Amino acid sequence: MCPALQVNVSPRSHVVMKRKISSFAQVDRYLYHMRLSDDVLLDVMARFQAEMVKGLGRDTNPTATVKMLPSFVRSLPDGSEKGDFLAVDLGGSQFRALQVKVSNVGKQSCQLESKFYPTPKEVIQGSGAELFDYVADCLSDFMESKNLKYKKLPLGFTFSFPCRQTKLEEGVLLNWTKHFKVRGVQDVDVVSSLHKALKKHKGIDVDVLALVNDTVGTMMTCGYDDQRCEVGLIIGTGTNACYMEDMRHIDLVEGDEGRMCINTEWGAFGDDGALDDLRTEFDRELDLGSLNPGKQLFEKMISSLYLGELVRLILLKMTKEGLLFNGKVSTALCTKGKIEMRHVSAMEKYKEGLSNTKEILTELNLFPSEEDCIAVQHVCTIVSFRSANLCAAALAAILTRLRENKKVLRLRTTVGIDGTLYKTHPQYAKRLHKVVRRLVPNCDVRFLLSTNGSARGAAMVTAVAYRLAAQRKRIDAVLAPFLLSLETLREVKNKMRTELEYGLKRETQSRATVKMLPTYVCGTPDGTEKGKFLALDLGGTNFRVLLVKIRSGRRKSVRMYNKIFAIPLEIMQGTGEELFDHIVQCIADFLEYMGIKGARLPLGFTFSFPCRQASIDKGTLVGWTKGFKATDCEGEDVVDMLREAIKRRNEFDLDIVAVVNDTVGTMMTCGYEDPNCEIGLIAGTGSNVCYMEDMKNIEIVEGNEGKMCINTEWGGFGDNGCIDNLRTEYDKEVDEGSLNPGKQRYEKMTSGMYLGEIVRQILISLTRQGLLFRGQISESLRRRGIFETKFLSQIESDRLALLQVRRILQQLGLDSTCEDSIIVKEVCGAVSRRAAQLCGAGLAAIVEKKRENRGVEHLQITVGVDGTLYKLHPHFSRVLRETVKELAPQCDVNFMLSEDGSGKGAALITAVAKRLHNVGEN
Repeated sequence: MCPALQVNVSPRSHVVMKRKISSFAQVDRYLYHMRLSDDVLLDVMARFQAEMVKGLGRDTNPTATVKMLPSFVRSLPDGSEKGDFLAVDLGGSQFRALQVKVSNVGKQSCQLESKFYPTPKEVIQGSGAELFDYVADCLSDFMESKNLKYKKLPLGFTFSFPCRQTKLEEGVLLNWTKHFKVRGVQDVDVVSSLHKALKKHKGIDVDVLALVNDTVGTMMTCGYDDQRCEVGLIIGTGTNACYMEDMRHIDLVEGDEGRMCINTEWGAFGDDGALDDLRTEFDRELDLGSLNPGKQLFEKMISSLYLGELVRLILLKMTKEGLLFNGKVSTALCTKGKIEMRHVSAMEKYKEGLSNTKEILTELNLFPSEEDCIAVQHVCTIVSFRSANLCAAALAAILTRLRENKKVLRLRTTVGIDGTLYKTHPQYAKRLHKVVRRLVPNCDVRFLLSTNGSARGAAMVTAVAYRLAAQRKRIDAVLAPFLLSLETLREVKNKMRTELEYGLKRETQSRATVKMLPTYVCGTPDGTEKGKFLALDLGGTNFRVLLVKIRSGRRKSVRMYNKIFAIPLEIMQGTGEELFDHIVQCIADFLEYMGIKGARLPLGFTFSFPCRQASIDKGTLVGWTKGFKATDCEGEDVVDMLREAIKRRNEFDLDIVAVVNDTVGTMMTCGYEDPNCEIGLIAGTGSNVCYMEDMKNIEIVEGNEGKMCINTEWGGFGDNGCIDNLRTEYDKEVDEGSLNPGKQRYEKMTSGMYLGEIVRQILISLTRQGLLFRGQISESLRRRGIFETKFLSQIESDRLALLQVRRILQQLGLDSTCEDSIIVKEVCGAVSRRAAQLCGAGLAAIVEKKRENRGVEHLQITVGVDGTLYKLHPHFSRVLRETVKELAPQCDVNFMLSEDGSGKGAALITAVAKRLHNVGEN
């Protein structure tokens, strides 16, 4: 509550002291409803929070009193702004034109030169054309005086009235405030009006880059000096606040990335009656006598424009009731506007005792007694203290919202502040600070006084907009090569089709980049498969052994039991003998674990590396991928190597029926559920496709009857340079740093193993250009492989707020700002979208080939899909499907997620091979 007036207790008579106490008590009783407890202020704070939410909602905004206007200011100064800017400031008793020079050389600095011009009554209450012509005339005069004519300069326009903005350089006036009553401007874009007026002047060539409110200008000015500043507050002739809100909460603006400054226009808080229980008879009388009755009720309770009048109304009534000046009402006391805020501030200078109060009251022909002076001083204290209290409650609501948005227990922030009431009143600032800290004890708030906030701020907003536009241009240039046109994707599809044909033909197969390896899998499941099978799955850093039980008939089912074993790096990159001995050791452990060591079960071996097969149980390794480098394996039959390792162990025997690729396993798994599935796609750590090809088209295998599954090994597409026009400097950097430079180029542009590394290379480039992480390349960002593809999936998630993106980056040792997080998310999106589109273009070539093979106009086919990139990335699967649909419009493609293609698929291939073998024998 408001403290009692501080009284210097000097040796005075007991009678005088009693008079003072009596005066205080009398005023306290009279103005009881103006003295607000902390409970009342917390309630006001809650009411304001509710109005903020209402103002941010698309459906509720029209009825909200706190309009929460988007300012389209999306970023605070970061210290890298530079250049010469113009600013004009319209919103008070004077108009101002400025030249602002911003430098970032050495210590950042901001120098300004300005000139004030009066705003005559006939201008602020005339027509819109007259107002903007006057502004243009003043700007022309200023530019003439500074030799700036004929120079093209960006300009910021501070227009301190409520505007609805749809972009930074556009604003439609909602209503006039502060005694302005200009005709024909309401519901008009004020920037267009200014442009029209400026065109009448030769030699003025300016770009109006930003329209800002004085409150936003204050925040931006202080933000230049303190980057923690994210709230702006004006307490002067008018009052308002702005703050940086998360875009995801602003329904009025499209998009949910980053933050935007919201101009609350809180002066209208209570216009719907929400503060009626706090408004006194004096507030109502003041409102009725104002230029806009029923509007800006909160502003009328706290701004300096109205506090002097409020004091006058209180003193007038007290005098009429005989409580002051012996009941004698002077003419001055009956004259509206006679007591101004400067009088209130002067009367509250306690250190000067009652002399100021007596002098002011005497000038008003009131001839006060000492008791009158004490009472009047106390009235001023209660009125100004209530103003500070209400302002603190609304500000506390904003600070609480910021803390909740950031999901922190304790908020550390800065409030940029301006306005004559805050600056000139002897007690106001101290009272405001104290009450704010009491209402939000979990917020550490620094109050930073703005200098030339409204005008310098417009220049800062313009400087930031200028910086962001330049940065945007450079970021777009970096990401442009990742944006693939439909025409480019069609070219990729056609080139892929050409390479598919090369791989199938005997004459060209040896030099084809897409190897089109026959798998000798000549059928898909028909539902009659049954029995127990073992499956091995080798294709990454983990190795699995599975027991698969297949049941046929009406209750057909597949049951699996498996165990996962790690493959250490030293084994992956050791000798071939060590690798296969390790595999056999894992098999032995599993057989022991399942109690089936003595059974000679048929086995399918999923070996997810390029193999050239001579039969279903013979596979010669073409070359390692996915980080494997075991020696003495390439060019060898991996089935023979497995058999020899089993012999060396001499503990068990197995019937190795089939060596299969994980892509083929994926197709077979989905084929078990959907007979229409004749294509398998892996989009995960690696990237590959297989499909059922007509035997007559496979020149490298004898026979023309039936079909055979072809393992395309399309990861090598482009190794001959046919897609070099699509490879960026970042792709080349990733390729050169890989284990197999110059190979698997398509895979390196589309698979999960490499996408994170491409992103890292782009982030390094952007950081070197000063567009990210304040230009500082951290040690963690220098580490190859730090940016795993799983982080792309997390960062691009629609459900993930930027705060969580920042946390992911912090886990990676990257200290990012909100703006950094937006850019990182955009980079991830560009890289993953290109990967999905390239993958879709390749798949479109396959489905089109299937359609032509069948000789049908319209093809219906199912693609079995597996891989973490397809399954876990929030957008990859959608973009892939859209691309296939666009590039193969005559194909109706159904995508079916595979359940354990590499394990279950290997067992099914083994079962199908056994079935076909038995049919052949019979």
